[in-house]
Amino acid sequence: MAQLETRFSGNVPENYDRGLGPYIFDYYARQMADRCAALDPKSVLETAAGTGIVTRYLRESLSSGCALTATDLNQPMLDYAAVKLSGIGAIEFGTADACDLPFEDNMFDAMVCQFGVMFFPDRQAGYREALRVLKPGGTYLFSVWDSWKANPFAEIVHDVGAEFVRDDPPGFYKVPFSYSDVEAIEADLRRAGFKDWNVEFLPHQRVLDDIDLFAHGIVHGNPLFNELKERGVDPEAVGKRIAQSLDERLGESMPLQAIFITARNPSA
Repeated sequence: MAQLETRFSGNVPENYDRGLGPYIFDYYARQMADRCAALDPKSVLETAAGTGIVTRYLRESLSSGCALTATDLNQPMLDYAAVKLSGIGAIEFGTADACDLPFEDNMFDAMVCQFGVMFFPDRQAGYREALRVLKPGGTYLFSVWDSWKANPFAEIVHDVGAEFVRDDPPGFYKVPFSYSDVEAIEADLRRAGFKDWNVEFLPHQRVLDDIDLFAHGIVHGNPLFNELKERGVDPEAVGKRIAQSLDERLGESMPLQAIFITARNPSA
């Protein structure tokens, strides 16, 4: 996990926020914030907050008296979020490993994690930590991506990478879509101690109004950039090919699908 963390530095946070945020994260961030606000919590912890895309909507949706703590393992991402969100309301930012949280037991009414669980080196440890820091009756809301079939842009990106490096294509875009088996997710939750949860599939159709910006974010807004450089491949050339392939295979809009899980502390 540390290696992944170091690759979300430099210009990556800005490219992630500007190029990927509007296209694949923003809609689901709103959905997540609405679901959290409906619980009327007094204290919320967000893990894997990244550049604060969900954090913004949480702060805008939660009551003014709700304490919001936003954490991520990657300090450059949090630094970007703190600057971007300065002035919108009280948010406490802090570096934290979601599998080993630096918080006392029973501290939060709700915990939120958008598209972060897939990267955890020990998902059950992450779930156990969520249970530990949630108050009795507290709720853990998290989302993961469905498969490549439901999110074809990711397969397109991988295919383009394979065009440039056939014997060793960059593999990053496999990781975020590697945890879509609901039975496996439920088994992990059960083993970690959760007993009550709900699973929801959320499809969305996103207009591709600036394919070049999206393609730039795809390449420069995550560790794919480093994978390409390590293989001696020009990221700009890959970005152009991705934009072309997205246009050819998807046209003016792309389907997305996320899986939302709402899990409750069984000690209510």
